[in-house]
Amino acid sequence: MPDRLETMLLLWIVTATWAASFSLIGVYLAGQVDNYLAVFLRMALALLLFLPLLRPSRVTPRRRWALMAIGAVQIGMTYLFLYHAFTYLSVAEVLLFTIFTPLYVTLIDELILQRRHLPLRWWLAAAVAVLGAAVIRYDGINAGYLTGFALIQGANLCFAAGQVAYKRLPLGTNRDQVQAFGFFFLGAALLSGVAMLLFTDWRMLPSGALQWGVLLWLGLGASGLGYLGWNMAGKWVNTGQLATMNNALIPAGILVNYLFWGRDVDWSRLALGGGIIVFSVWLCRQRPGPWRERP
Repeated sequence: MPDRLETMLLLWIVTATWAASFSLIGVYLAGQVDNYLAVFLRMALALLLFLPLLRPSRVTPRRRWALMAIGAVQIGMTYLFLYHAFTYLSVAEVLLFTIFTPLYVTLIDELILQRRHLPLRWWLAAAVAVLGAAVIRYDGINAGYLTGFALIQGANLCFAAGQVAYKRLPLGTNRDQVQAFGFFFLGAALLSGVAMLLFTDWRMLPSGALQWGVLLWLGLGASGLGYLGWNMAGKWVNTGQLATMNNALIPAGILVNYLFWGRDVDWSRLALGGGIIVFSVWLCRQRPGPWRERP
């Protein structure tokens, strides 16, 4: 089992990567490149990254289908909802509406495990993480927030369900996961590919090196390496830690908006909310004994 500090560090690194992705989507792609096409290109690039590493003979048919289904939901459906939300919301508002993800992770975990009670500490940690995120990001919301809110909650639910399902799926060692992870992106690429063929506005194609560069980074870096790192690390932390780490994205996203795009930041709220989120992660710090994989 990896060292706990190494695992949490990996989650923080992926969080920083995804924080930059929110701003890149909002600034360079939203309203400029068709949403369905952008999602498919991102999934297809990630799939190409893992195809040379794929070892189908080492993955049972049942686990292949399971990985494809998880990928279709966790990133295929998530990004179809998310990219459309940027049509109605600013980057800051998208970040705000992700604050409920920890509660969805905790709730879905209970439903999948069919357990009557998860540890109270994990529920409390998820609620504290939501509070911390709200402290950072709650401010005025524009008139289109209801549609945007609904889209983001759909994305949150899909992302939470995928995380828990992957965490529950026995896949062996880290090496085994790397050799099977192509099926994860295959499911996402198939789903987003069907949506692209049905709904794409072909007048809104990527143009210029900058947009193609953003898509390459989102596909190979944020999606390809990012989801592998997040899902692998998620297997070695408990549900409470996984849930609360979802909201670490919000202060990270605010910092990226400030450092690269000069957006105003309320530093006192950022410090207070960030401290609350760190406390929520600490609150559920016990090792994930029940999550050890069965042979």
